Amino acid sequence: MRLTVLGCAGSFPGPESACSAYLVEAEGFRLLIDFGSGSLSALQRYAGIGAVDAIMLTHLHCDHMLDACTYVVVRRYAPGGPLPPLPVYAPPGAAERISAAYSADNEPVDDVYTFYGLQPGTFPIGPFTVTADRVNHPIETYGVRVEHNGRVLAYSSDTAPCEALLRLAQGADLFLCEASYLDGVANPPDLHLTGGEAGAAATKADVGKLLLTHLVTAWGSEASTVEAACAAFTGPVEVVRPGARYDL
Repeated sequence: MRLTVLGCAGSFPGPESACSAYLVEAEGFRLLIDFGSGSLSALQRYAGIGAVDAIMLTHLHCDHMLDACTYVVVRRYAPGGPLPPLPVYAPPGAAERISAAYSADNEPVDDVYTFYGLQPGTFPIGPFTVTADRVNHPIETYGVRVEHNGRVLAYSSDTAPCEALLRLAQGADLFLCEASYLDGVANPPDLHLTGGEAGAAATKADVGKLLLTHLVTAWGSEASTVEAACAAFTGPVEVVRPGARYDL
C-alpha cells in the first residue's frame, strides 16, 4: 500500500500546497481520499489526470471536495469520449453539492460519478478494507481506516478530539492526522486538533508513525506544532509535503 500526498494545506490552499487530497494505491487500484481546492493540479503532477479508480470525500467542506467539481470536465469531455462513471463514497448530499458548485442550474453529475452514502462501518473499496466513523466536526465528517495485507493507514479528516478518532487509529502503521491549531491559545471548540492533541491521540492509539497534515500556515507555526506533537508522542513525527510518498 502506498500513500501519496497531493495536497495538505488546511482550510484553504497555502503558498506551497493545495488543500487535502491523498492517493492510496495497492494492486494497481487507486483510491483518492478527499479532493480539496487546487488538488487537481497536484493529481496531474504527482500521479496523472486519470489516476483515480474511486473517490472518498470525508466531508463536504470546500477544502476537502471542491476539485471533484472541476474533475467533472476531465471525465465528461475527454477528447476520446466520456470516461466511465467513478464510484464516490461521501456523506449524504454530495451529488447535490457537486452539482451546485459545478453548474448554476444544478446540472446532474450522475454521468460522471456513482454515489455511495458514507456511514459508520467497514466495507471494501477495491483491494482495501475501509472503516469509516463519524468524528467531531461541525458537519457530517468521517475519519477513515484503510487496511491492506495487514498494514493500516488511519486518516483523521477534520476533527476535534473524540473517541472515534482513537478507534480508527488504533495500532495504525501510519496515522495521517490534522493539526490545524496551535496549542496554548483559545481555539474554536469542536472543530480541529492542535499538534499536542494530535500527538496525544497518536500515543493513546499506539500508532507507528504520526504524519501531521492540514496545518494552516497563515495562522500558526509549523515548528511549534511539531514541538507540541513530539512532546505528546515519542514515536516518529513528520509534517507531510505535496508529492511525499509513504510505502506501508
